[in-house]
Formats: sequence, structure tokens, C-alpha cells
Amino acid sequence: MQTSAEYKANTGQAYNAALRNIDAALADRRWTAAIEQVGDCSSLPPAVIMDIDETVLDNSSYMGRVVLENGSWSAATWDEWVALQEATAVPGAIEFINAMKGKGVRVLLISNRECGKRSASGPPCPQESDTIANLRKTGMLDVQPGQILLKGEEAGWTSEKKSRRELVAQRYRIVMLFGDDLGDFLPGVKSGITPEERDSLTSAYRGYWGERWFMLPNPTYGSWMSVLGDPKSRYIRAYGKQ
Repeated sequence: MQTSAEYKANTGQAYNAALRNIDAALADRRWTAAIEQVGDCSSLPPAVIMDIDETVLDNSSYMGRVVLENGSWSAATWDEWVALQEATAVPGAIEFINAMKGKGVRVLLISNRECGKRSASGPPCPQESDTIANLRKTGMLDVQPGQILLKGEEAGWTSEKKSRRELVAQRYRIVMLFGDDLGDFLPGVKSGITPEERDSLTSAYRGYWGERWFMLPNPTYGSWMSVLGDPKSRYIRAYGKQ
């Protein structure tokens, strides 16, 4: 992710494709990208929903430290990283976001960065202000607290993003979704599901990919790994093996 030209080509490819499709999405008042959006949404203002980590912000420096120290992800060290506000932008993301401002499209960021006090007298969600400051550092224009919907910010906002997409769908016509995990697009795909079932869902929505849904590459972590039971080596296919 840090050195690969192919990684940058992949992310740029996704955002370029989105830019090519956005005018068609805006022109077709029946167009929606969210399966949570039901009923007539033609009169609602347009919005795109984006994940943050590994979709807009590149946290490979955090993962790099974990690797170099032979450690593992932890909530404590992750929160320290969020507080530093040092994540860079995923290539293509900020250019796309700022282009949406010119087209009158609201950008809403649904993230599983988790709200939590750092001290008894501190604010209830310092992670939100840290994230906003970090996004501004990367060049995102006019980002405001109302655009950020973090895990735990409101009751019922769990790692399952469906309820937050439903909330957005009440107020906006959701024309595009962006993420690095299947859970950024579909509910019920992060646990209690087999890889085969996830593949089937991905195929069922094949017409959405690259038009309404844009998946960013993330080879470092994700529910693609967490849904696998142990030992994970049993999922590896090799030639000459049954």
C-alpha cells in the first residue's frame, strides 16, 4: 500500500470511474445506490456515503508500526494514532470529494472509528474532532461535524452500518457508496456468514460495482478475514490438492 504503484492505480481507477458516472446519477432522479433507500426519493437532495479508513484516509503508517514492532492492532494504540491526526489521503479521494462540492452533492462519512472519552472531564467523542482535523489537513474542503457519523456516536450505531445508512436515506438520495469492506455496502456480511455466501451477495449486485458502488483495495485487514474460522490455512487452495 505504501510503495505499490498498482495500489495507487486501483484507488485512482475507482474515483475516476465515480467521477465519470456522477452526472448520470444526478440526472436520473430514480437513481439510488443504497438498498436501505425505499420509496420515492426523487425529491431528496443527492449525497454520497463514504467510509473513512482506507477509503478516504490511509492508515498504513499505523499498520506499518504494528508490523515493524511485531505487534497487533489494539483499540488503545489505534486511538493514539487517531489523536495524532497524521493519516494521509487515499489517492484520488480528496479530489473526488471536493469535486462533489461543486456539483451540489453532500458527502457523508460513515466510519467505525469509535467514540470514547479519553478522560473523565474530556469531550464524549474527541475522535470526531480529530478526524475532522485530519481530513482538513489532507485538503478536504469545509468538512463539518454533521458529515461524520462515527460508531457509538448515537445509541444503536454499532459496527453494522445499516442503521446509519437508513438515517441518511431519510434525508438524502444516496447516489453512490464508497468503502473498503463489503459491510460498507451491504448489511449482515461481517459475521455469521460464510465466504461463499459473501461471494453470492457480491455477484447478486454485480451491476452496482463501478457504477453505484466503489470498492477500494485493502489487503491489510477487513471482514474478509474475520469471517474465516481457524485455522485460516484451511481456506488456502493449492494445485494438486483436493
